[in-house]
Amino acid sequence: MPKTQPNLFAFPGVDALAPALRSYIIQSQAAGIARHDSFKVAVSGGSLPKTLATALLAPSSGPNDVVEWNKWEIFFADERAVPLDHEDSNYALLKKELLDKLPEDQKPAVRPIDVTHLEDTQELADQYEKTLVGSFASRDSVRLPIFDLLLLGCGPDGHTCSLFPGHALLRENDAWVAPIEDSPKPPAKRITLTLPVVTHAVRIAFVATGGGKKEIMKQIFDTSDGLPCTLINETAGDRASWFVDEPAVEGVAFPRRAFL
Repeated sequence: MPKTQPNLFAFPGVDALAPALRSYIIQSQAAGIARHDSFKVAVSGGSLPKTLATALLAPSSGPNDVVEWNKWEIFFADERAVPLDHEDSNYALLKKELLDKLPEDQKPAVRPIDVTHLEDTQELADQYEKTLVGSFASRDSVRLPIFDLLLLGCGPDGHTCSLFPGHALLRENDAWVAPIEDSPKPPAKRITLTLPVVTHAVRIAFVATGGGKKEIMKQIFDTSDGLPCTLINETAGDRASWFVDEPAVEGVAFPRRAFL
């Protein structure tokens, strides 16, 4: 266990959550740019891109509240083995909700999967790992890539990225990106960042909203059942921050923190 605990920030609703998430992202952006003149982010799918759009497309409140899109390099924490215009594609979802709404002169660098390898998920994962190597330095010189920020969701079973409860992939320690062909949630074929890559990030932000999440949130925060989200909390400590609405944490005993 780390010496620190994850941050649990609860808000009355998404309208209050979004500005706090924006502030956290902009803090992370500033740290990334100070460190290496870019902001390396990985995002997942689900309901997250819509919340991100609410947060990041809002008007700036001043000089310290600016999203510097031209410094962003966006990767995908997981992706489905489907074409980039497919309704199951996380890239397509982010494009529709956020990227297409950005001005032409404010486009981030975006790193989607290589769709020539959709039939071979191992090759798809290997090629995406090479994309990471190209950005984060050679495989030999760094054991793991260090993302400035991971923006993740949480499934009703406690999965995140395409890391599912009890799955053998949770024990993968060598690969940066791994294939999965038996995802319990369709589509079955995907690739995902591995657990060591996720927990190695400078910061990890989870977004979970709605009363449908309250049972799994109790499990994640109030038990040690080895769920993927729990494992990340345990390893990352206060580098992990949860942005949730009150219905999602109804009945959760774990202490909330005020977002300052």
